[in-house]
Amino acid sequence: MIAPIRVLLQTTIPESNDDWSIDRFSLLRGYLASLIDGNDNTLAEVTARNRESDENGDDPVLKVLDHSAYDELWLFATDAGRGLTAADCAGITRFRQRGGGILLTRDHQDLRSSSCYMGGIGAAHFFHSRNPEPDAARRVIDDSYTRAISWPNYHFGAKGKYQEITAVEPVHDLLRNPASPTGRVRWIPAHPHGGAVGVPAGELHARVIAMGKSRVTGRPLKLAVAFESYTDADGNRLGRGVAESSFHHFADYNWDTTSGCPSFVDEPPGDAIKRSPQVLEDMKAYVRNLALWLSPSGRMRE
Repeated sequence: MIAPIRVLLQTTIPESNDDWSIDRFSLLRGYLASLIDGNDNTLAEVTARNRESDENGDDPVLKVLDHSAYDELWLFATDAGRGLTAADCAGITRFRQRGGGILLTRDHQDLRSSSCYMGGIGAAHFFHSRNPEPDAARRVIDDSYTRAISWPNYHFGAKGKYQEITAVEPVHDLLRNPASPTGRVRWIPAHPHGGAVGVPAGELHARVIAMGKSRVTGRPLKLAVAFESYTDADGNRLGRGVAESSFHHFADYNWDTTSGCPSFVDEPPGDAIKRSPQVLEDMKAYVRNLALWLSPSGRMRE
């Protein structure tokens, strides 16, 4: 029997009933915990937690993540910009250096920008004030309906709707779905304020794997960057990683708007996923692929 993949789902904020804390990712947690392999064995052992602070202000788990038993970290940067300390980022960086897999995702503008201090994968996230998009022409507001939010704020559609994605050739294993008519993941939940990602300068082991298109400007946009495992100059065998443009792709409210949202969310939701729930099967295929691909053994054949 193969041991389950040990997955940590983690936010960068303390517990809160009125924010994007870990309870708002319960559908994701439940789905991951329900996965089984070809022999009906549990595929993933899932832990979900919010950020906590010790006497130094550091998260007691993240700062020593490299010493943990976890195989993967799925980090939802849901803070206002200071959710990770230097010690947290160092612990996460060492975790990848010892082979741990990382999914790192965030929100628009400068929200969740503390994640850019993480080595490697953090640099794939572009913000307003920190590590902006290399192309200066993209440093403009895309979602013209919400002027209070500055760039990057790419508009992919209302919550409760879905957006079409294009797999970049050659199609990455993360975007394969044998149950789909195209054999690919084609649909993911939409969000009106997506962030920006790209391959960091000088990074030779990463590539953009998925593209989308703004529903306001028609501008093509990068949605996900995949980092392959490789041995760095210090002899560390780095784990795989994915930089995702929006944590809302994984949030309960974007999968099912009846699950509720924080009180500060004021955009009216759509009902496209409610009317066509089968489109979520593409997202679930993507989630399953992530769990398998990010594991140190890269168990994509399960």
